[in-house]
Amino acid sequence: MMYLHLLAWRKPASPRSDTAQALRVARLYPPVRPKAQPRLGPAHARGFTLIEVLVALTIVAVSLMAGMKASGALTLHAQRQTDVLLGQMCVENVLNQIRLSRQRPGVGQSSRECQQGRQTYTVALDVQPTPNPNFVRVDAVVQSEGEPVFRLTTIVGRN
Repeated sequence: MMYLHLLAWRKPASPRSDTAQALRVARLYPPVRPKAQPRLGPAHARGFTLIEVLVALTIVAVSLMAGMKASGALTLHAQRQTDVLLGQMCVENVLNQIRLSRQRPGVGQSSRECQQGRQTYTVALDVQPTPNPNFVRVDAVVQSEGEPVFRLTTIVGRN
């Protein structure tokens, strides 16, 4: 009841006061407008172009290939070093057998098998005379699966 009483005493609204009220509301609650996207030109470009991405991928691919080649070479070198070490042990064993036999080896070529670890090596000996009859020259070649691994030449004397 009181509400109706207040409305009764209020002056009728004029068109001018409605406009003023609308302006006040517009200042308090401005309309939400979508932001305009800035125009993108060469100076304001965002992200990467396809060419830039392809160049970066090419650089990464080349560096990875170089790394793979280097790691493959290291693996091959480690295997080669293992073969040389085991071949050297075979040659030393054969030469120690010759020295301990108290006989000079016969002149000519011979071959012996040598087992080192899981690998079987073939030691080919080539014994040649020297100008001094007390010594002979021994050329030893160690082979693994037909490939030469290690070569050693030494002089063996009479015991």
